[in-house]
Amino acid sequence: MLRRFISRVYWACSRWTLAGEPAPDRPSVLIGAPHTSNWDFVLMLAIAWRYGIDIRWLGKKSLFRGWRGSIMRRIGGIPVDRDDPSRVVGEVVERIRDGEVFGLVVTPDGTRGANEYWKSGFYRIARETGLPVTLGFVDRTTMTTGLGPTFDLTGDVPADMDRIRAFYADKAGLRPHLRTEPRLRDERRTA
Repeated sequence: MLRRFISRVYWACSRWTLAGEPAPDRPSVLIGAPHTSNWDFVLMLAIAWRYGIDIRWLGKKSLFRGWRGSIMRRIGGIPVDRDDPSRVVGEVVERIRDGEVFGLVVTPDGTRGANEYWKSGFYRIARETGLPVTLGFVDRTTMTTGLGPTFDLTGDVPADMDRIRAFYADKAGLRPHLRTEPRLRDERRTA
């Protein structure tokens, strides 16, 4: 209840408009893109809390050190060791298979900077767990943020990524010059 109250106050005072589609009706991998600023995180929490979505999110393990660690975990954080990112995919898949129910927020375009490719962990997690993906967005040009469509990945990586690219084509993020085009390193093979 406190989270919903905080989110209502936030949306009442914010310059941003919550737009898009309603929350998914089942757990999903929530893509947060374009990820060009730390403020994206605040917006994603505000969206999830407004819709009552129990979320988990992946963050670099340094965010979980010291006094911040318990706060980050309490608001759904899962630390990621960047030296072994494939391990986190297995851990998340195991949590879901063990019956834990949540929406997993992933920022596949990396850490707030222009990269050449998206990371494919979101794709592998969705395929291995059978979860759909929900396309979350931030668009400074329209001052809107929210959720886009929720759909199941087909396993046809280029076709799935074409659908994702089409949705994000007009989404700029908070810092448009840091936007990464939705593209996996090798879309010719299965992610």
